Amino acid sequence: MNKNKNYWWKDAIIYEVYVDKFADNFRGLAEKLNYLSDLGINCIWLLPHFPSPMVDDGYDVSNYYNVRNGLGSLDDFEVFIKAAHARGIRVIIDLVLNHFSTEHPWFKEARHSVDNPKRDYFIWSKTGKELSGSYNPFFHLTPGNWIYNSKTDDYYYASFFAEQADLNWDNPDVFGEIIKIINFWAGLGVDGFRLDAVAHLIKREGTSSLHQPEVHNILKDMRRHLDVRYPGVIMLAEANGKLEQIATYFGKGNECHMVFNFPLMPNIYLAVKRNNLKLLESFIKNSPDIPDNCQWATFVNNHDEITFALLEESMQEEIISWLDPKGEFSFKGGRGVAMRLASIFKNNPDLIVFILSLLFSLPGAPVIYYGSEIGMENLARENEFTDSRRYVRGQFDWLQAEEQMRDSNSLLNRVKEIIRQRKERQTKVEKFLRYHSPGASL
Repeated sequence: MNKNKNYWWKDAIIYEVYVDKFADNFRGLAEKLNYLSDLGINCIWLLPHFPSPMVDDGYDVSNYYNVRNGLGSLDDFEVFIKAAHARGIRVIIDLVLNHFSTEHPWFKEARHSVDNPKRDYFIWSKTGKELSGSYNPFFHLTPGNWIYNSKTDDYYYASFFAEQADLNWDNPDVFGEIIKIINFWAGLGVDGFRLDAVAHLIKREGTSSLHQPEVHNILKDMRRHLDVRYPGVIMLAEANGKLEQIATYFGKGNECHMVFNFPLMPNIYLAVKRNNLKLLESFIKNSPDIPDNCQWATFVNNHDEITFALLEESMQEEIISWLDPKGEFSFKGGRGVAMRLASIFKNNPDLIVFILSLLFSLPGAPVIYYGSEIGMENLARENEFTDSRRYVRGQFDWLQAEEQMRDSNSLLNRVKEIIRQRKERQTKVEKFLRYHSPGASL
């Protein structure tokens, strides 16, 4: 619990949202803040809002210093930030550190000449055979990690889609450029950065190119910069892996302030499926201690797939056959599903309430994916997306939300009550700590 009010992230209740799919643009999002405030949210995580060709719904960034066409202007962004802060709502933005869009000016320069100054900002090979053990997260969607570049008759490295060229973090100039980006957005008032795919930053021969030790040096340097220049602006790591492994992204309280608790999520579903909450009790009991100035970010679904890769294969099959018996929303060859809660628990709002109640009762800062509170479902299958994650990225249903606002027994109002009770528990614990800490006056 938050013993120090400066650690705002320890009491965060986070709402994950696309600006355009929720409110069209930043002016519209500013106007919708009353809805989020009434829901009980005190932190918004904005999915990518930068200019982008949108090959990966914004995670292929072509300009880190502006707002995407259609979302408004930088002035509109600042209006939104100030309006959020006026309501006591913090704002975290996505920072895509692993790769840039191949439409980014740096890469467009680099791909045309081996002598270009930006060439060493990316990773190249004459053969495309190096780093053969490196993990390919989109093995079911892409041909591999090396992409042929006809301009210079060689290959560039891409962990994800071919249109997302990986940065060369062994080049110190890359760190300097990212710090400039951080300074720009922190200067506009953002309260934190979600570090996308941070486990992938360093590539090494003979490894999976995941969770390399040098990543932690980068994070420590980044944290030092923030602590000096923008104290209170946080880093939230997206780094999937075993619990002991991802806990290292906190460092000794000198790396990321928050880390997504990926292993908790499949255990929540397993506990619900088996009607056995002792599974969760055991998971929490056996979780490693984390530094006092740090916090887990917890979730049950998001803009990506619900992944069960950390479970044993038999458990994966058990859970996925329960959630998606027809295999309609499979992702990564059956190791995960891209589904919203209301598509999983169709016509059963009680189960949605139960799983969200679990999420809000567990240690960590809960993240609620936009639309979960009103029972939004996956997009219709007739879209036939190759990337099944896009089924969970539909437009927010404001008509549905307005109907539920008027119904005291609606899912929306039940979720509001879950959040209210969470805040009430936080307040009680804070009062207890205040009056029972050493030296407290009675």
